[in-house]
Amino acid sequence: MAAAAATEQLGTVGRRSVVAAATSGLVVSSVLGAAPAMASPTDDASALAAVDTAALTAGARAVLETGPVVTAPADAAWTIDAPDLKVVLPVVKAPAPVRSSSSSSTSRSTDRVANNPIPAAVSGNAVLEIAAKYVGVPYVSGGSSPSGFDCSGFLQYVFKQLGISLPRTTSAIHHAGQIISRSDAKPGDIIWSPGHVAIYAGGNTQIDAPRPGKTIQFRSIWQSSPVFIRIG
Repeated sequence: MAAAAATEQLGTVGRRSVVAAATSGLVVSSVLGAAPAMASPTDDASALAAVDTAALTAGARAVLETGPVVTAPADAAWTIDAPDLKVVLPVVKAPAPVRSSSSSSTSRSTDRVANNPIPAAVSGNAVLEIAAKYVGVPYVSGGSSPSGFDCSGFLQYVFKQLGISLPRTTSAIHHAGQIISRSDAKPGDIIWSPGHVAIYAGGNTQIDAPRPGKTIQFRSIWQSSPVFIRIG
């Protein structure tokens, strides 16, 4: 009984093994049979068009092979040659000032106040008030107008405005009036010295046109041993 039972059990196990083996065979066969249906990577790659990389890089290789080779030392310094540029700006000339008698008179008045204050004797003195208008006028040899005076031309021009006619030369003016002492002299009298005449302005002051390079100014009496003359 026991032997029969064992035999039967072994038979059952054997049949199950056969069935399992058979079943496994079918599964393997199914997998292996399906494999040919998948596309091979090798087949796909061969299906693409071939690219000629040698032709694409031929131009670059030719430039590299024929182009010059530039080298520089490691301590080379860069310099830039820049041309020197010279800019010439146009010269703009200012318009010439317009001179007028009023502007000239104003300029002379300004110079008079800044450089030589008018003596107190001028106020109320007709001769000195007229003479003071021409302070700053330059000395001009032979001049007898506001554009330029010499000494006798200046006196003749001033006294003429008061209706008094004086000679044109210094020597003639010496004999044109009455000679007085210095202590008796008054502002407006004439001061004479050889070759020169001036108008007395009181104290030790006179107004005159002295010499080339100078202008009419109130200044100290510089003549030695001057003669004082009263006109009229």
